[in-house]
Amino acid sequence: MRIGVLGAARIAPAALVKPARTVDGVEVAAVAARDRRRAEAFAVRYGVPTVHDSYADLLADPSLDAVYVPLPNGRHARWTLAALAAGKHVLCEKPFTSNAAEAREVAAVAEATGLVVMEAFHYRYHPMAQRMADLVHGGELGRIRRVETAMCFPLPRFSDIRYDFDLAGGALMDAGCYAAHCLRLLSPAEPEVVEARALTLRRDPRVDRAMTARFGYPDGATGQLSTSMWSSALLRIRARVVGECGTLTVDNFVAPQFWSRFRVTVDGRRRRERFDGEATYVHQLRAFAAAVRGEPTNLTPPADSVATMSLIDDIYTAAGLPLRG
Repeated sequence: MRIGVLGAARIAPAALVKPARTVDGVEVAAVAARDRRRAEAFAVRYGVPTVHDSYADLLADPSLDAVYVPLPNGRHARWTLAALAAGKHVLCEKPFTSNAAEAREVAAVAEATGLVVMEAFHYRYHPMAQRMADLVHGGELGRIRRVETAMCFPLPRFSDIRYDFDLAGGALMDAGCYAAHCLRLLSPAEPEVVEARALTLRRDPRVDRAMTARFGYPDGATGQLSTSMWSSALLRIRARVVGECGTLTVDNFVAPQFWSRFRVTVDGRRRRERFDGEATYVHQLRAFAAAVRGEPTNLTPPADSVATMSLIDDIYTAAGLPLRG
């Protein structure tokens, strides 16, 4: 599989270039950026053989099978649609789109073309995420009564594009989309927003620097999401599920290759579980390549993305903030 990169983004080396050196049958074959000089520097540094003058030129390259879209959030839908129109499979960075309406549009086109579109929730492809889901939904914890997820890290540079409303920025979109997706993964049903509260930027009150939300479920279970890029909760990456028989607590569910802690307590007995150190991005790229070959390995297809973006829209609405896009 020959894959091109739309944009010389900072995430691209870790998310694609380095994993491609490990995953058989994958080559990062081309790159394009708005500034050709950036693309050329990227190509030299990471050994990418072809530099295109524009995103459109890259999409027109008949030698490419797929594209990776690590552009700012607000450009994901446009360029994913353009890639599909060009006949390319797409690995699109999270969040999938600016809002649920865009996600539904992309999902419809992806279904019509039959091409693979995968949202790059890389954590979902690591064995830890599957173990979390299997344990929670397999019944060991008993009936689920509470689900909590948190994704908080400090980003006090408020000029960063992740705080730009016009580029679909905000804490919930950037960090919080992980918490929203993991909440859905571990929930007994699709979560329903009860209330949400945002801390916003002074210079642009449309943009959240932190968000908390509470959820309910038809069976009476409850949930909570916490996320921030600047708040008193400087660093917290955690998932916690409480059932009638036990509890699961996972620290750093997003990138367990660096460090993680997976603790289970059932009927008063505690244990820890450990997982391999292979990077989440390697697992993700391997799954993407397999999906392009026709294997059923896409765990984050457009239908899943529509559900996640719908939840994010509902949280913004409950918090009194406008939808992105």
